[in-house]
Amino acid sequence: MLLVLLPFCLNAKQITTVARDAPVGKVHIYKHEGDTAREIEIFFPKDHDPKMRAVPGIIMFHGGGWGGGHRKQFRYLCHYFSTRGLVAATVTYKLASKAGAKNGKGTESRKRVCIIDAKSAIRWYKQNAEKLGIDPRKIVAGGGSAGGHISLLATTNPGLNDPKDTKKYDTTVAAYLLFNPALSVADAKDSEVDFLQHLRDDLSPAIVFFGSKDRWLKNGWKAASAKLASLKIADSIDVCVAEGQDHGFFNKQPWADVTLIEADRFLKALGFLKGVPTLIMPKTGEKLEKR
Repeated sequence: MLLVLLPFCLNAKQITTVARDAPVGKVHIYKHEGDTAREIEIFFPKDHDPKMRAVPGIIMFHGGGWGGGHRKQFRYLCHYFSTRGLVAATVTYKLASKAGAKNGKGTESRKRVCIIDAKSAIRWYKQNAEKLGIDPRKIVAGGGSAGGHISLLATTNPGLNDPKDTKKYDTTVAAYLLFNPALSVADAKDSEVDFLQHLRDDLSPAIVFFGSKDRWLKNGWKAASAKLASLKIADSIDVCVAEGQDHGFFNKQPWADVTLIEADRFLKALGFLKGVPTLIMPKTGEKLEKR
């Protein structure tokens, strides 16, 4: 595939970690587990009236190695896309403990608990689509690192359902925003958490971001790319690589805006957005290679 260089610019004063200063959305509870409330933080477009029109929705899952992290990681992204007219959400899910790995049955992965909650969150999002003003046919899922893995399994694996969830709403989505998704060949030990075993030729379009130095690009994504090619759906997956960058590069500027601009263009191409990205184009020479 032809390599395309995408130049961007950014004011040097904006070279910061974006999550720290991002606005806060409206918090809802999508489920309870005992005394623990699982929260979903939602960002709405200005003057959004659910009774007037339904817009596409985005639901994002944070990274943190399945056992850490916080939903605030995607506040910046969610706030931005709300200013572009979408309803966007960032989710808190049950974190997998190391003890969970030891107490699992046989090859059962500790990652399972994260996926179960992610499916509950997506179902809640769809169930409340009318109240939130979301078109349930136009929901975009995604995440960073472990969150990318979780979002893929939650939307493709028919298993790992919370028995308390209503099955009236499925967890399929219309597209993906994936930031260095942590797919591993080691996941094959537990089919419930192995994306390759649930990857089919009807996978929705996706945009995927990696740093060229990220081990996950050379590890799990290499195997995923091979299967995407064998299923003849690789053309529906846009892979954008930041030369010289490592894992999690998108969490800091200027890369936060660089990746958001390209994600914006991706969603516009799908018909989910109109107009052009409203972020400032960087002048410092950062670029993505589209592979």
